[in-house]
Amino acid sequence: MSAPWLISNSLYRRALNVTQAPFTSGLPMAVLPFMTTVALYNAAVSSPLLSGDLNCPTCALMRGALIGVFGGAVYPVLLALPVNVGLSSRYNTAPVPEKGAVLRYWVDISRPVLRKMRAVVLLQALFGTYLSSRHFETYTKLAQITFGPGEEVLKD
Repeated sequence: MSAPWLISNSLYRRALNVTQAPFTSGLPMAVLPFMTTVALYNAAVSSPLLSGDLNCPTCALMRGALIGVFGGAVYPVLLALPVNVGLSSRYNTAPVPEKGAVLRYWVDISRPVLRKMRAVVLLQALFGTYLSSRHFETYTKLAQITFGPGEEVLKD
């Protein structure tokens, strides 16, 4: 789902009045968060489920939700900020902060973007939870088929 990544990029572009180079800022926002989220999900949920290291349904749901929030919402927002601030300073579309006020400038620019992204963060958490619940359910069914109904399904 690339919408949250492109939404955060679009919000920063509007806040910084950047109209140039839409492909330059859009391509990393469409590719990098997607690849990072897939790698995180495979490392934290899919692989542990298949290897038998993740047997707690609540743990699987929480891991899925956290990866959805971080990979699907927080990381794209953090990635979009420096990309668009760099474009803004390159094309002089927004005032450049003084040397000591850069962090404050980034916080002030990010506050309205993060406020608008709250619903997206919640939606990503729900998607991550749903996806991990479906994977855990599939893993449980697979383990029952493999081991049989009378044998130990989940190892401790």
